[in-house]
Amino acid sequence: MQQQSGKHKNKTLATLIAAVLGGIGLHRFYLYGMRDRFGWLHILSVPLSLALTAARPDAPQLFTALPLVLSVLCACLEALVIGLTPDDKWDLKHNPASGRQSESHWILAVIIVLTVGLGAMGLIALLARSFDLLFTGGAFG
Repeated sequence: MQQQSGKHKNKTLATLIAAVLGGIGLHRFYLYGMRDRFGWLHILSVPLSLALTAARPDAPQLFTALPLVLSVLCACLEALVIGLTPDDKWDLKHNPASGRQSESHWILAVIIVLTVGLGAMGLIALLARSFDLLFTGGAFG
């Protein structure tokens, strides 16, 4: 999907939005507009998780909130892909008619490092809790 408007899309801002609010798809709407299907899929994970929790209140919250958890983990990966895209490729894809060139600064590196750390901790926590629920029935919490 290519953005055709002359508005400049900031790579650092897109990475930050994906890292912080990507679980609900705001970075997709920033990059591609309101017609982005994957952005709406991210948003759909919230009511779907709430509906699963309401339908199965006795089930472990990890399983009922799984759509939202997966959406957040996918957003972490998307933040890394956005942040690690070279500036020239970023401009070709998202800023073809803006007339400006992107410049990545040190803050982008900080956002990427924090995203890797938080994403790895989230994935490890997901695996640990899943194994606890599946193999011990939730004996450890």
